[in-house]
Amino acid sequence: MSRVYDLVMTHKLDADDFFIHRVQQHCAEAGWSFFLIEPLWAQAFYDSFRRGEVWARVLLNMHSEHHDPNDLYHRLVRLAAERHTKVIDPPAVALAAFNKAALHHRLIAAGIHVPYTLIVRREQVPEYRFVNGEFELLGTPFVIKPSLGYGRKGVVLKATSEADLVRSALAWPSDAYLLQRLIVPRDLRGEPAYWRVFYVFGSIWICWWNCHTDRYRSLAAGDLTVEESARLEDIARRIASTTGMKFFSTEVAQVESGGLIVIDYVNDQCHLLSQQSNPRLGVPDELVAAVAKRLVEGAKELVSSAP
Repeated sequence: MSRVYDLVMTHKLDADDFFIHRVQQHCAEAGWSFFLIEPLWAQAFYDSFRRGEVWARVLLNMHSEHHDPNDLYHRLVRLAAERHTKVIDPPAVALAAFNKAALHHRLIAAGIHVPYTLIVRREQVPEYRFVNGEFELLGTPFVIKPSLGYGRKGVVLKATSEADLVRSALAWPSDAYLLQRLIVPRDLRGEPAYWRVFYVFGSIWICWWNCHTDRYRSLAAGDLTVEESARLEDIARRIASTTGMKFFSTEVAQVESGGLIVIDYVNDQCHLLSQQSNPRLGVPDELVAAVAKRLVEGAKELVSSAP
């Protein structure tokens, strides 16, 4: 007979003990069993899952390499989906959202403002040259991002020519690269007007984030008007509706005109390092705790709504 867990979570720790403990706490309060698939146990869990010795009702994916089919966690998440475990978020859905080049035009069609962008396929990189005023529309410096990249890997923030595209491709192989107009946030009392918006099963939290220093803080009075807050929530809901994602964050900048532009479209496997663990880079503790609680609630909703 298989050992059945209610909720399992892939994670590489990275000092995220606060988040992990909150998830475990809320599982315990709900009477749910919980297993953390950390690196020490990942291969053994995968093998047991494959042999049918364990199964999970829900898998919360906080670590897998979407771009690498050989990655152990990637294979585990796909195996779980094939075995009818509810995955947050399903691998096909998450990969489609993670692919910036594929998502770019879908966001535009959904009425979401994004930077002016040129998309270059990998095979075009060596001979790519700007044509028909593209360079003028892009501006200089501009930004280069691998389509299947994360954590600033392969990102060039101050690109000035096609040579920087080659540099990005060498640093991070990807199927495509986005060349984007550099968006400068307006100044908000000495800080950039830049927010990270978390979407978790329909609940939304808005957090201020300094795109220059990576520092988070909770919103202060005057950071956002009621209208601006509603617009940020609408952006997150449109992205959720467009992608089908249940859990992600997105980065939004406000420019001098007051317009809101989505900079980093969808971050799944969200960074939830708490400020008590790392005051300089951590997410506010109360936000981390709230996200953990809503994720467990959302997992229960997935199970209860299953046919």
